[in-house]
Amino acid sequence: MATVTDELDFLVKLLDLEPIEMNIFRGVSPDENRQRVFGGQVAAQALMAAGRTVERGRVHSLHAYFLRPGDPGAPILYEVDRIRDGRSFTTRRVVAIQHGQAIFNMASSFHVEEEGRLEHQVKMPDVPPPESLATLRERLEPYRDALADWFARPHPIDQRHVGELPWMQHESLEPVQRVWIRADGTLPDDPLLHSCIATYASDMSLFDTMLAPHPVRWDDAEFMGASLDHCMWFHRPFRADEWLLYDMDSPNAYGARGLARGFLFRRDGTLAVSMVQEGLMRLVPHPAS
Repeated sequence: MATVTDELDFLVKLLDLEPIEMNIFRGVSPDENRQRVFGGQVAAQALMAAGRTVERGRVHSLHAYFLRPGDPGAPILYEVDRIRDGRSFTTRRVVAIQHGQAIFNMASSFHVEEEGRLEHQVKMPDVPPPESLATLRERLEPYRDALADWFARPHPIDQRHVGELPWMQHESLEPVQRVWIRADGTLPDDPLLHSCIATYASDMSLFDTMLAPHPVRWDDAEFMGASLDHCMWFHRPFRADEWLLYDMDSPNAYGARGLARGFLFRRDGTLAVSMVQEGLMRLVPHPAS
């Protein structure tokens, strides 16, 4: 039987959308002091909405755009368009709506499992095992008073950073980041749920990799940042409640937009998921004194 911690139960319930009508689902946001809905939540809920309309196959890719900031105080409606049901591939389009406006748009594709005779993958980086690394909560404990809001939230994803915490540094770092992640508990054997939780977690670190080489932080008054789009490819089976190495880099930033790539490796070195995200990285003038 699955053993789910209170923190992970929070996330599982967040992804358990309410069916409103055929192809329409309603999701809610946690009661937290956020100015906008966390992008990983919207992407994960949208994938769950799409998956609940699919009878055959597992998700193999999603391509999404963040259109407007989400209001954490209002429900989110997810409208699913059943674009195509094929013999091997099924395609869905999902639009997330708040206050009568689209805040998020996603296309996702599901593939009936088949044997492939041509295979290859990149090698997983050589990093310390997760058990040898401190948890994120342990590393942030000295800043508990300043980060009181963060400590008050549930954290369903266990994160073990390899090296420096990029958002805590003032000096420039290389645009590379590696983090061991896993759901904090044991999940049911539902591949869609594991894919949705990986989608949720994938938006937690990519943007920080774009910012690493630059002397700016999220709370700087002159900085404006937001995820613009998010793409994922699910290659091989995995469990989100087992350790996955999140290997990230940012090859480019230009024209107020940064790009980051990520790869999720199973502990045995198997590449499970790849992803790419573009983000708005804008410096704005100081307000007049």
